[in-house]
Amino acid sequence: MITAPVRNDPTSAAARPTAKPPHTSWVRSLLLAVGAAAAVVVVLLAFLWPTITSTVKDLPLAVAGNPATVSAVEKQLDTAAHGAFDVTAVSSRQEAVELIRTRDVYGAIVLGDAPEVLTASANGAAVSQILGQVASKIQAQAQQQADAAVRQAIAADRAPVGTQAPTITVKVTDIVPLASTDSRGLGLTAASFPLVLGGMLGGVLISLLVAGSRRRLVAVGAYAVVGGLSVTGILQGWFGILQGDFWPNALAVSLSMFATAAFIVGMNALIGRAGIAVGAVLTVLVGNPLSAAAQPLQFMVGPWGAIGQWFVPGASVTLLRDLSYFPDADSSFAWLVLLGWAAVGVIAMLAGHFRDQEVTEAAV
Repeated sequence: MITAPVRNDPTSAAARPTAKPPHTSWVRSLLLAVGAAAAVVVVLLAFLWPTITSTVKDLPLAVAGNPATVSAVEKQLDTAAHGAFDVTAVSSRQEAVELIRTRDVYGAIVLGDAPEVLTASANGAAVSQILGQVASKIQAQAQQQADAAVRQAIAADRAPVGTQAPTITVKVTDIVPLASTDSRGLGLTAASFPLVLGGMLGGVLISLLVAGSRRRLVAVGAYAVVGGLSVTGILQGWFGILQGDFWPNALAVSLSMFATAAFIVGMNALIGRAGIAVGAVLTVLVGNPLSAAAQPLQFMVGPWGAIGQWFVPGASVTLLRDLSYFPDADSSFAWLVLLGWAAVGVIAMLAGHFRDQEVTEAAV
């Protein structure tokens, strides 16, 4: 059998030159550049705005003493720094200590023969610094009053010339101190963003690489369990940042990661790839800056501090701080917030699954 030689056909696909992709239009190129610059501005504002605009206000503070003295101190505090403190009057030091341990107040002033300021450095460096300044002012005022009393006594010949007033010292007691392994509280603050980023990363990867709603749900659960145990082991077992019982801390970290990842996967199941961006924006650009990880939520402008506690980053940071240092505090709200976001993510994943089934059946 004679086979005819195969000739190169210039019209064949192999012989045709590869077509170059068309150039992006100038308008589209410029719009993309402007959009990218705008995104940088948004990110910058999201992270800097809560810090730059924060002010010392409504710091929960207990004042222990008789009603008349407490009222006088409250007026003095309001005159010196209007709106800086939200004062709760209590009758005893023990009552003030209980309120600090349950985190209903962040500190206290105990009046009497020996004034005392109670702090809780576990609430953060900003609170400790402010209460330290309060102690210094009380001490200065008490010393001035003692000096004035001695001068009056000398003038009235009730005391010999040269009599000196006793030195007044206001004792500062840290009721809930930070652990020695995180003595400045930087570890707990710094750990908040990796938790947010970790949950987001898991959600993005599972959305892109895992197909099938049940498989995605199992993958999110496994990711949260393994990631939660690993992160807690590092934060508590290695660095000593987290305190208290290991398992409640691990559960809190796992639930935080599950809530973030499940929400992103659920949004992807509902609205497609745009859902990944929605989840990332709500978590990183909204929830994280409003989490109050580095300062009391009361210091933020308007209601934003309270609003931040409704997002996963704010709830998780508050929950981990309570579990580590304030076990007597009521942390039910933070648990419910994390469970709520987790439930929304699971429901969205299931809804996306049934929506895909309906679309497939309609196509058939």
